Amino acid sequence: MQPVLIDLPGPIYTDRLVIRPPRQGDGQQVFQATIESLEALREFPASLPWAMEEPSVDASEAFCRVGASNFIARRDFPFLFLLRDSGELVGCGGLHNPRWSAGTFEAGWWGRSAWTKQGLISEAVTAIVDLAFTAFAAHRVEAYTDDLNPNAWRLCERVGMALEGVLRNSRVEPSGTLRNTRVYSKIRQ
Repeated sequence: MQPVLIDLPGPIYTDRLVIRPPRQGDGQQVFQATIESLEALREFPASLPWAMEEPSVDASEAFCRVGASNFIARRDFPFLFLLRDSGELVGCGGLHNPRWSAGTFEAGWWGRSAWTKQGLISEAVTAIVDLAFTAFAAHRVEAYTDDLNPNAWRLCERVGMALEGVLRNSRVEPSGTLRNTRVYSKIRQ
C-alpha cells in the first residue's frame, strides 16, 4: 500500500489534550510557545538545531503550513499538543523519518516551558507512539535524546521505551562540543 493512501483518525483526544497536525493560522501560537521556551530549547543545540535560529511568526507559520502538507503527503507527521479545555499550545512533537519498508518511525517532541513537569508531554508522546503502532502498523518507534537531557530520556522510559545504547560523540554543538546521544525504542509486541 502507498503511504499516502493510509487513512488516519482525526485529532487524538487524551484525558487533557487534543493532539492534531498543524494547519494554516497556527503559526502565531507556535511562535509564542517557542519564544517562551527558547532558553530551555537552546540548552541542547545539537539535538534542536532549529531552536538556534531567530524565531519569527513567519517562520512558525511556514513550519505549520509545511507540516500540514507533509502530513497529508505522509512524508512526516508533526503534531501540536493543545489543552482540551482552552486550546492553549503546550508542546509540539511528531513521528518523523518514516521508513515505511521497515515500519520504523522516530518520535520527537518539545514542551512549552510553562507547561512542563505536569505529565502533559508524556501523555502526548504516549498517544503518538500508540498511533504509530495502530494506524501505521509500526514495528518500531525510536527516540534520540541528548545524554545530558534527563527530562527527555526519563520521558522515554516513562512511555515504555527501552534504552538500546549510547552513541558516543554522535552530535556536534555549534561551539564544536561533541555530545552523546541515547537511543531508545519501543517495539511492537
